Amino acid sequence: MTDFADIDPDVLGLDVSEWVNSDPIDAASLRGQVVMVETFQMLCPGCIEHGLPTARRVHNALSNQGVRVLGLHTVFEHHKVQDADALRVFVAEYRFPFPIGIDRPVPGRAIPSTMDRYQLQGTPSTLVADRAGRIRSISFGQVDEIKLAALLGRVLAEPAPEG
Repeated sequence: MTDFADIDPDVLGLDVSEWVNSDPIDAASLRGQVVMVETFQMLCPGCIEHGLPTARRVHNALSNQGVRVLGLHTVFEHHKVQDADALRVFVAEYRFPFPIGIDRPVPGRAIPSTMDRYQLQGTPSTLVADRAGRIRSISFGQVDEIKLAALLGRVLAEPAPEG
């Protein structure tokens, strides 16, 4: 389990119980990269039609230029049908090229850990963090891809943090 519970909420910290299509990713490995996290649920029409395709396009266009795209399956409804096994099938069927983690469930609560930490309104939600790990943007729903590209370009143009 990756647990970043001690991290300031203004700094990117994902609480992932499992990575379904990659080795575990820790916060240190993300330093120096611009990170885009696309939160989604398998049964969310907006995620299927907008969020995940946008994440794929950003990954395909910018992964070689310093942008790391991550998916975060953050289930807050229909928990029993959106389990890890179903997610593995979903990820394999859609052939997502970026790592996808499962937002750690919180016992007795419908809202998982990372979703709660950032007070996300639902899915899809898109988080963008700069090279120092600071959250620069959180968007709910379909994002304007031109505005997202402009934001990513601005953040990429900023100098990398020292150390």
